[in-house]
Amino acid sequence: MVDAAQRLIQQYGYNGFSYDDIAREIDIKKPSIHHHFRTKADLVHTIVQRYGDRFATLLRAIDETGEDAPARLARYGELFAATYQQDRRLCVCGILGAEAAAMSPELALEVRAFFQLNLDWLANTILEGERAGLLRVRGGADAQAYGLLSALEGAMMVGRGFGSDASPALAGTTYVSNMLV
Repeated sequence: MVDAAQRLIQQYGYNGFSYDDIAREIDIKKPSIHHHFRTKADLVHTIVQRYGDRFATLLRAIDETGEDAPARLARYGELFAATYQQDRRLCVCGILGAEAAAMSPELALEVRAFFQLNLDWLANTILEGERAGLLRVRGGADAQAYGLLSALEGAMMVGRGFGSDASPALAGTTYVSNMLV
């Protein structure tokens, strides 16, 4: 049920799916969904928390490779590419971020927490690369982190809007290559 709802969010956004859509997709009755998730916001809250937890685990796995900062940043871009390669799905929090005004303030805070997790990880990785002499950072690590995350999220949206299968990782690779020493 949660997987089906996540797929629908990634394809159609928060306002683009209903409990009826989920019920049809997994062939259950709508009351069964309400039994587990009283409201759509409750369901989406669960999805955002799970998505953020899984992403945090992936970031730790990237760090555990022991690779240098540019290689870890490339792996980070591959996370977005892997998502997009699944029927041009968008990042759950990317599409929800675009609809933040239509969600509860609590849910919008959950989405913001996902972005903060990513920005913190990126800034730390970029700063590490700068200190190691592998990256040339203009405007500070925080600004570069924001730019890279924006490039990857935006590449997904532009790719879908353009009808392109081009990987968002290309945007990340280009962005990072501009920082290489």
